[in-house]
Amino acid sequence: MTKRTTAPNDDPARTSDAPEGTPVWLITGTSGGLGRALARHALERGDRVAVTARDTASVAGLVDAHGDRALALRLDVTDPESVTAAVEAAEKEFGRIDVLVNNAGYGYLAAVEEGEDAAVRALYDTNVHGVVTVLKAVLPGMRARRSGRIVNISSFGGLAAFAATGHYHATKFALEGLSESLAAEVAPLGIAVTLVEPGGLRTQWAGTSMRQSPTRFEDYEQTAGRRRAATLAVSGRQPGDPVRAAAAIAAVVDSPTPPLRLLLGSDALAGARARLERLRHEIDANEALTRSTDLEQSS
Repeated sequence: MTKRTTAPNDDPARTSDAPEGTPVWLITGTSGGLGRALARHALERGDRVAVTARDTASVAGLVDAHGDRALALRLDVTDPESVTAAVEAAEKEFGRIDVLVNNAGYGYLAAVEEGEDAAVRALYDTNVHGVVTVLKAVLPGMRARRSGRIVNISSFGGLAAFAATGHYHATKFALEGLSESLAAEVAPLGIAVTLVEPGGLRTQWAGTSMRQSPTRFEDYEQTAGRRRAATLAVSGRQPGDPVRAAAAIAAVVDSPTPPLRLLLGSDALAGARARLERLRHEIDANEALTRSTDLEQSS
């Protein structure tokens, strides 16, 4: 079996033997976790997948197992040149990109005041700016074909925020707003956008992938400090199954009317409903004050 690994400047010939109508995916961040589970699921059901990672060696085994339907590409979402090269290579190999999954991202633990400037900027560069870079590389092809599916991996943390993950929440809240606007812009062009909002999936998000500030202020130990410890302690005990999550995402991609938002996991569902109830209560409690700012209507 031929190994299909392409460096950014390679010039691959289009050799996939899958049927022409087989969906083509490009997934970022497939070295592990949900991205890897999703790439494997798409490949096992017969789709074609551009499997991307900063180090293609991390996905070599997955690609080798699926022949010409899998293409390993180096892609670092913080490196625009690598993004452009990877998208061009995928389109040359497979002819198009039908499904884009923006999965690359990571968490960061720190009270807001404890966040280090360089680390916070790097977080935004991956979780927000990196998504925009990939979108701008893939959208021209989708617009030209008047079809496509975009899946942006957000989080339940894009709907509700907690102590110790404020900077992470900020990136996911930004992704939510960006995606909602994008969905309105591209819907008339035949392109659908879905925000996936997982609860706790049993991946390395809270383990080896998690980053945190070394700065600790005593004043935050009972809030952010406690939640730092709780977040790290849950690693390996999360209730969500990334394999089942991958299947759910594929089902949405296949749907003729995919939702704008898809919660994953009973924990995310319960948390979202509680968040909505708190929001409704707060809005209703301040209704009179809210209305008081309108200009008086002339009689």
